[in-house]
Amino acid sequence: MKTLFIRTTLACVITLTSSMLDILPSVNIASVHAAEEASTAKKRKRTPALGARVYSQLARAQEIADAGDITGGLEILDQVKSKSSSLNSYERAMLHNFYGFIYYNDGQTDKAISAFEQVVKQDPIPESLEKSTLFSLAQLSMANGNYGKTIEFLDKWDLVHQGKPPVNNNVLRAQASYQSKDYTNAAKYIESAIVQAVEEEKAPEENWYILQRAVYFELKDSKKVTEILEQMVRLFNKPEYWVQLAGMYGELEQEDKQLAVMEAAYQQGFVTKKSELMTLSQIYYFNGLPYKAAKVLSKGIEDKLIEKNAKNLKFLAQSWQGAKEVDEAVDVLTQLASITDDGNADLNIAEIYLQKGKSKLVVQHAIKAIAKGKLKNKGNAYLALGMANVNLKQFDDALEAFKSAKEIQSSQRMATQWLKFVEQEQRSAEQLAALKS
Repeated sequence: MKTLFIRTTLACVITLTSSMLDILPSVNIASVHAAEEASTAKKRKRTPALGARVYSQLARAQEIADAGDITGGLEILDQVKSKSSSLNSYERAMLHNFYGFIYYNDGQTDKAISAFEQVVKQDPIPESLEKSTLFSLAQLSMANGNYGKTIEFLDKWDLVHQGKPPVNNNVLRAQASYQSKDYTNAAKYIESAIVQAVEEEKAPEENWYILQRAVYFELKDSKKVTEILEQMVRLFNKPEYWVQLAGMYGELEQEDKQLAVMEAAYQQGFVTKKSELMTLSQIYYFNGLPYKAAKVLSKGIEDKLIEKNAKNLKFLAQSWQGAKEVDEAVDVLTQLASITDDGNADLNIAEIYLQKGKSKLVVQHAIKAIAKGKLKNKGNAYLALGMANVNLKQFDDALEAFKSAKEIQSSQRMATQWLKFVEQEQRSAEQLAALKS
């Protein structure tokens, strides 16, 4: 049932999550000395101390900016900057760092990036400050749509760290690679992030799986997309993942799994959209379950989730007929006949009644069908009309109907046979009537 499934687009717009931006709050000035001490344990140049005078000025700038006076905070920083020739590398780095946070909190992203770039140009500075600033720059570049710079800053972070990068770094690399359409590297990085998180006994975030699914969708790896969706269904149990998983089983032509998943989703109340309900009814029908197809479609129309149009009524009638539910089929065909300008629905009703032996109703609906016209098979209408009249012993009407059917190529052969039969029946009836008289 591959062609009938209406796919839900898997590609997504990747955005930075709140957890990925958690290194950009207001600066905690009290943590500065701890960063300085941590840096001395590394094999780096010794970081100079942050003087008490500069410390107090930066703290005051932060306090004023946090209170909402951005201009006032920047003015204090400008005063410190005017004496930058007397500052050591660490003090200059912290000055630019405070500029960066104030600009960021004020929504001036470009200025924030410029300020943070100045932080990492100072040498020496604590390793922890350099790493956190480089990661901030990577995130801000990502938010600005500069994906190449994102990866460039992460590369610099790796040079400073010289060890296995944390999970969030790989996630950010994957996001930047995805947005750069470098899907191969995006797949590698997001895979590494998920594996590493599991190894560290951390639960991978839902957004990581969304990104992973999108990456493999772009790589046209349907099997991998399906495997990821299987994981997402187990971990997050969201309606859209069930429906998407069913769609992928359809892509892989695994109709039995597609049916099982879609049915399970329906039973959980996850199938609520028109396209999903139509897909489920089609899956049921083409898997030999017309009754279930009709029930789903009928309820969808009743709940006003599916339009009551000619196309949907036709499929509903077809499903009821396949399920041998004659009364329901006729009811739907009657509705269909009332909204269409051709006689095909009436002809269908006539053929159903012919099978049920209700000859008077056959005549009624066959005449309606012929009168409306635009029939896909006009010959069948005359054949049904003729057969019903034979059953009613209306031989003249039957002969007239079969003569009309004989003029149509598709019904010519059968009409000819019926004409011979009716003529014989009519003679027999006339002979019997003569004997009785």
